[in-house]
Amino acid sequence: MSTHDTTDHDETDDTNGAETIETVSVIPARGGSKGIKRKNIVPFLGAPLLAHTVDQSLASERIDRTYVSTDHGEIAAVAREAGAEVIDRPVTLAGDKTPTEDALAHALEEMRADGVDPQTFVLLQCTSPLRRGDDIDEAVRLVEDEGYDSALSCCRDHGFYWRAADAEPAADTVGAEPINYDPKNRSMRQELDPRYRENGSVYVARTAVLEEEGCRIGGDIGLHVMPERLSIEIDTPEDLELVEAIGRETDFYSDHANE
Repeated sequence: MSTHDTTDHDETDDTNGAETIETVSVIPARGGSKGIKRKNIVPFLGAPLLAHTVDQSLASERIDRTYVSTDHGEIAAVAREAGAEVIDRPVTLAGDKTPTEDALAHALEEMRADGVDPQTFVLLQCTSPLRRGDDIDEAVRLVEDEGYDSALSCCRDHGFYWRAADAEPAADTVGAEPINYDPKNRSMRQELDPRYRENGSVYVARTAVLEEEGCRIGGDIGLHVMPERLSIEIDTPEDLELVEAIGRETDFYSDHANE
């Protein structure tokens, strides 16, 4: 495992003393959750859910510093114990409907106030914990080496999709129309035009993208493709049970797994 020591940086900007940092990760982990109580630190394969994502960030060869943004004291303690630095997020930026981008902008402000000015940021969501050892670095490589402005992780999707044709699409029984194929000329699933579904695991962008566009991705966007079995986000108790079952049978990266 390659782990970055965040206490021994000595490269500084000669003009203002700011630390020269290329890439940081931010893991948002607010205290409020509805589907699963204390979701971000719920027990998951031997450790709090958050700890696995902190492990993966610290093991990255491309991330210089790992931050957790939270409004919750217990989550902050778990983050520090796992090895992350903590950014105290105001309660006003921790609501159900607060955009993640607002938390990221606040995190950047706090870093700069502390003398850290990153060129690239990596957003890691701890509710997508099944990452392999190189998933983060491969996504970062798309931005730092391949010239993309931002990148995100995804999985291939070969589904046949329909949209609701009725006025009340939330109903369980609705009229429908196809989106990506003609039912009269059904193709093999593998013959459909490839589609890619965001899996919420890794987002990477040049800092300027967040500041100029107010969005975690923008400009020329690259995709890092992950297996579908590793692309389930935990939002409900059923998701948690399923992802744990997959995790037990999958060689995903974590120092904390089943410790």
